[in-house]
Amino acid sequence: MAIYRFRLSFDDYDEVIREIDIKSTQTFEDLHKALHRTTGYNAEKSSSFYVSSDHWIKGDEIAYLPTQKKVDRGVALMEKAKLSAFIEDPHQKFYYIYNFDRPYEFHVELIKIILQTDPNIEYPVLFKSIGEAPKIFDANNIPTEVVTNNPISNDFDFLNEMDFVPEDTEEIEAMDGRGITTSEKSEDADDDDSDADDFSEDEDYHEDEYDSKEDY
Repeated sequence: MAIYRFRLSFDDYDEVIREIDIKSTQTFEDLHKALHRTTGYNAEKSSSFYVSSDHWIKGDEIAYLPTQKKVDRGVALMEKAKLSAFIEDPHQKFYYIYNFDRPYEFHVELIKIILQTDPNIEYPVLFKSIGEAPKIFDANNIPTEVVTNNPISNDFDFLNEMDFVPEDTEEIEAMDGRGITTSEKSEDADDDDSDADDFSEDEDYHEDEYDSKEDY
């Protein structure tokens, strides 16, 4: 029984590489799950390997959690497809798409065939890891610290509930700076009315004081 060493690299992140040793008799599902133990991604996502040419042109598909349409078409299933059945070249390539809802694409290449297994190793096993896999934020891949550091509050949200408009901030601050409030404005209005009344009481005085132009 041979051991295949596959190099898997992100299509858009060349600096992120994983090399995995796996038995030739194991399945594409084993390789799929082994990869995501190293990326931290949820392996229970619809994904596919494609037998590829040297120029990464996709051929036959080997699927995990396929759609009914693919099942009806007779697509090969990862859990049943042994790796050795799809190796036609000592440098065989596969194109791999993880999670069709929010896909990441990988290049997968057979880089070494080891003729003897190590009885002390449980395969598949990670041989080399370079770079950190990009983060995925969804319901099944949210880092713990994101949840614990951003608890959801049930407190009354004053600004949102009152339809607060951010542009009103400057106007409110300017009013506060001048000491203008609703209550003060009402008091000022009362004072103005008082002054008007005082002035009206003096109207007779002005009429008595100036009867003609000669009096100016």
